[in-house]
Amino acid sequence: MKVSLLDRSRARVGHPEGAALEHSLARARAVEDLGYHRFWAAEHHAVPGIASGAPAILLAAAGAVTSRIRLGSGGVMLPHHQPFVVAEQFQMLEALYPGRVDLGVGRTLGFTEPVRQALRQSSADRERFEADITELRRYLSRSAPVTVRPATVGAPSLFVLATGHGVETAARLGLPVVIGGPILHSPELAATVAAYRREFRPSEAVPAPEVMVSLDVYLADTADEARELALPEAWAMARSRETGEFGPLEPIQDIRAVRWSERTRARVERSLAQAVAGPPRQVSAQLAKLAERTGSEELLVSTSTYDRDALAQIDAGLAHLLLG
Repeated sequence: MKVSLLDRSRARVGHPEGAALEHSLARARAVEDLGYHRFWAAEHHAVPGIASGAPAILLAAAGAVTSRIRLGSGGVMLPHHQPFVVAEQFQMLEALYPGRVDLGVGRTLGFTEPVRQALRQSSADRERFEADITELRRYLSRSAPVTVRPATVGAPSLFVLATGHGVETAARLGLPVVIGGPILHSPELAATVAAYRREFRPSEAVPAPEVMVSLDVYLADTADEARELALPEAWAMARSRETGEFGPLEPIQDIRAVRWSERTRARVERSLAQAVAGPPRQVSAQLAKLAERTGSEELLVSTSTYDRDALAQIDAGLAHLLLG
């Protein structure tokens, strides 16, 4: 199984927000050395816990400090952008780093209403999303009335991040799909993937369906230790449901020092249940089962935790576990 990384440039309590970008670049260098296939950056706007709002800029910096790993977005949210501008940004990346650029696109709106207003967006219409991808694809294939510059021999590889009807959109357009979030834990997962493969419309660029799965994976000597590493992310998610603000990662000891309400505890447990966490043998078995259910041959890891040394050990452990 190929192993790739989706790094969301998570901010951490006690560190400047800008340090999260430096951490992302250091992580890109490290996972390239470990043999990871892709380094993807996220797009989140006005989120205190995430520093990356412009993936193309971060990927340009990541390309300058790496030499082989593929660079991509996980993803660019098309409701926020004109497809032509997205095409220009990623065509520039392709010119700078030929044959290494991916463009993952999604349709998630801003996290809060003020953010959605700032982005001049109020809805993520399914038909508009599909039309935007089609337009974007024409620019990248140089079949549109306007040619994106700089013209290059190759073009970025296009992926659809699947939420809701995204799987159907990817199949209809004949594009690779990235599946993550609650759908991975849904009883309908197998049927959803089967429908994608059945309805997939092949093209010269993408002759066969491709499924990538994205999730948090935590490796440790014991299941309890792995769950503790997953706690900062689960805590941030649980607190966001109560405060409306997705905050920076906090140290585990600080989280444990707070008195939790029963509702918070339930939300933390739900978040923890969506991660794959445990010792290597247990994690390997869970990932093998997921690969069997989806037919996926690539794992896009989105793991984050407060302790950067522990995070580096997880990245290295996964490389050892899955890449040998």
